[in-house]
Amino acid sequence: MSIAFKGSHFERDIILWGVRWYVAYPLSYRQVEEMIGERGVKVDHTTLHRWVFRYVPLLEKAFVDRKRPVGGSWRMDETYIRIKGVWKYLYRAVDKAGATVGFLLTAKRDRKAALRFLCKAITRHRVPKTITINKSGANTAPIDSYNTEHDAGIKMRQVKYLNNLVEQDHRAIKQITKPMLGFKNFWSAATTIAGIEIMHMIRKGQLRSTAKLRPAQQFYSLAG
Repeated sequence: MSIAFKGSHFERDIILWGVRWYVAYPLSYRQVEEMIGERGVKVDHTTLHRWVFRYVPLLEKAFVDRKRPVGGSWRMDETYIRIKGVWKYLYRAVDKAGATVGFLLTAKRDRKAALRFLCKAITRHRVPKTITINKSGANTAPIDSYNTEHDAGIKMRQVKYLNNLVEQDHRAIKQITKPMLGFKNFWSAATTIAGIEIMHMIRKGQLRSTAKLRPAQQFYSLAG
């Protein structure tokens, strides 16, 4: 897959610089605008926003096609993301080695949202043998539901200390979103978080690559 940059007023490398810097580091759009300006290129922060919104979904698709398999023991949890002053929910899961299984931003924290996340993660990977959740019990119903509907036989555990792995992993995402001064709408948040998750997974070595490339080079390689 090769992402087309035809029709853009800026070169491919400049666009990819802007997108990667924004999703890889705790920076605002205006700070990225300043960094690119120091390299002799004048780019407005609103243009950077359009780049992220346009190209991250394409980069995510390219990443999914080249993502390494994950293990069969998952840790599943949700964290909070503020959008226009209101808390929304980011469902996430990692395997026992810390590799990201998947993520999904949802408006609500309920059975339907958790089941959507679970189905998405399984579709992209496979049915896990075990899912560990915390003791709140919020995610027991969707796992039971999936087992019943698909005769899956997923073993469910509620062990808080085992779920520390995914809770710690949330911090890498929240560290990047914190300086972004809040998201203005749901879809902008979902797209930006997808970019942050891609870069986070690349740093964890989850992108299949035939060459020994640095994380930045791996990110750029997604564009083809």
